[in-house]
Amino acid sequence: MLQAVGIVSEYNPFHNGHLYLLNQAKQVTGADVSIAIMSGNWLQRGEPAAFDKWQRTRAALLSGVDLVVELPVVAAIQPSHIFSAGAVNLAATLGCQWLAFGAETPDMDYQRLISNQPQKDPSFKQFNRPYASIFQDYLFKKTGIRLNQPNDILAFGYANANDEAGSPLKLVPIKRVGSPHDDPEIKADSAFASASAIRRAIANHSLQTVQEVVPEPSMAMIKQQPMLTWDDFWPWLRFELVENPVNQLHSIYQMSEGIEFRLKRAAIKAESFTEFLHLVKTKRYTYTRIQRLCTYVLLHASSHDMLQSVGDVRVLGFNAKGRAYLSQVKHDLTLPLITKVNDQTVTDDIQMDFRSGMLIQMITGVSQDFYRHPIIIEK
Repeated sequence: MLQAVGIVSEYNPFHNGHLYLLNQAKQVTGADVSIAIMSGNWLQRGEPAAFDKWQRTRAALLSGVDLVVELPVVAAIQPSHIFSAGAVNLAATLGCQWLAFGAETPDMDYQRLISNQPQKDPSFKQFNRPYASIFQDYLFKKTGIRLNQPNDILAFGYANANDEAGSPLKLVPIKRVGSPHDDPEIKADSAFASASAIRRAIANHSLQTVQEVVPEPSMAMIKQQPMLTWDDFWPWLRFELVENPVNQLHSIYQMSEGIEFRLKRAAIKAESFTEFLHLVKTKRYTYTRIQRLCTYVLLHASSHDMLQSVGDVRVLGFNAKGRAYLSQVKHDLTLPLITKVNDQTVTDDIQMDFRSGMLIQMITGVSQDFYRHPIIIEK
């Protein structure tokens, strides 16, 4: 029986740090198969993926991943606890024995954090600070553990979700190497860089520096395809915010505390997405929360749309090992296995993912769901 390690990923784009994590995950666990549970066309921080899910799937497979499965929108574009729960549940559904992930502090006592989470605390009703900041301070006071690094926060989310699910997965935190998560620059003579630094270098046409920190398949993708950013979607977003009445905006998922008024005023004034973000930003509303809200606006996403469990296993690509593993587990899956899309599939299974793909298709002209089959790498 083949054993699999799951890796939650965005691969935006796949870089040498991701390759290191993949190789370490295989080495530490001894797994036969690696499964990337990858966000599709829109990402956790409320951003369009720089390259579409098919381009990123191909680069991941050519870099050594065996099977790529899409993390649906209902989990992918969410705060960290919902994102983590969706990824853990999908990994468990796929029969993974392990879940590997990068962490700034891999020896963190996750169980202590889990046991000391707040239940009901009136201090969480503050409106002058982000919820995440209040939550982290609460845990620090209770445990002495500072949970404030991006990968550590997600790592805690995976540990908590796994605990709530009855611990179906063995967790494998792996020390993050190279640049910090949000490091804006590619360092000279380094084989590692953050994904944000790589995207910034691509935008600045500094491909020579990018070549040093990504595998060849990613470099080929970067050279061949234009990179998407929020600027591509700003006209659509501005139209939605200006034209829709406030009561309709209020029905959007996570639109609360009157922020719809602020979004509308900023959209009228701003001439660019960057200016818009600066106008909306407050101590309470982080850039990430604002971007996620903007994504929900484009998707016309309601609470009914987004507060659903992961409902399918959408296969984006595989190699020979991945194919063998799918054959091994497909009859035991508790969710529909999707390898091709038709009208019925969209209606019944992937409505939100289809909407998110159509947003990308409006810019690139490339279909994201209809007529698309898993990418197969024969090796």
